[in-house]
Amino acid sequence: MKPSTNQDERFWDKIAVKYAQKPVADEAAYQQKLEMTREYFTPESLVLEFGCGTGSTAIAHAPFVKHIVASDISGEMIAIAERKAIAAQANNVLFVRADLTELPDREGEYDVVMGHSILHLVRDPQAVMSRVYRVLKPGGVFVSSTACLDEMGFWKLALPIARAFGKAPHVNIFSREGLISEMTGQGFDLVHQWQPKKGAAVFLIARKPIGNGE
Repeated sequence: MKPSTNQDERFWDKIAVKYAQKPVADEAAYQQKLEMTREYFTPESLVLEFGCGTGSTAIAHAPFVKHIVASDISGEMIAIAERKAIAAQANNVLFVRADLTELPDREGEYDVVMGHSILHLVRDPQAVMSRVYRVLKPGGVFVSSTACLDEMGFWKLALPIARAFGKAPHVNIFSREGLISEMTGQGFDLVHQWQPKKGAAVFLIARKPIGNGE
């Protein structure tokens, strides 16, 4: 694990149990995101999720795809996810303790890559998006849901203070437009964008072109 992620890893390990017990803030929006994502699945789909947390999304999608690799930097989160997968008999989900850049770098391996509530937390979002682009098959899609904290003035002021006292992880302050610009700058074509309400996470589906920008 990279030294720069150690503080973040400790933060997420510490809150893993409470995180797992916390209900989804907007269940209707979450279910709609699941349904929109499944439009891009087939029974043969190979899927990667990074920043999987306690595994709920990967497990929910497991019946609709061939195989899912789901990773997170928190060992405690992964341990909870593995227990949940056993209980759900989600035998086609492999949970891995790692960040995205530590996973095997095999170009064009996945049909779908998911990154939910994670792009605003990674240390180098440009490098992460570049890796996502690389491991996707041509025509594959990147499905993400990201808090754009530029819309939330309070958090822009409070987060640096909370971070200094170990009460918050590293956070990137994205605007919606900035996030989309970062993604298209990596070569993705934006297919769909949705925000349930102002201040909610921005849900994006972006496609890796099939050669020569087609």
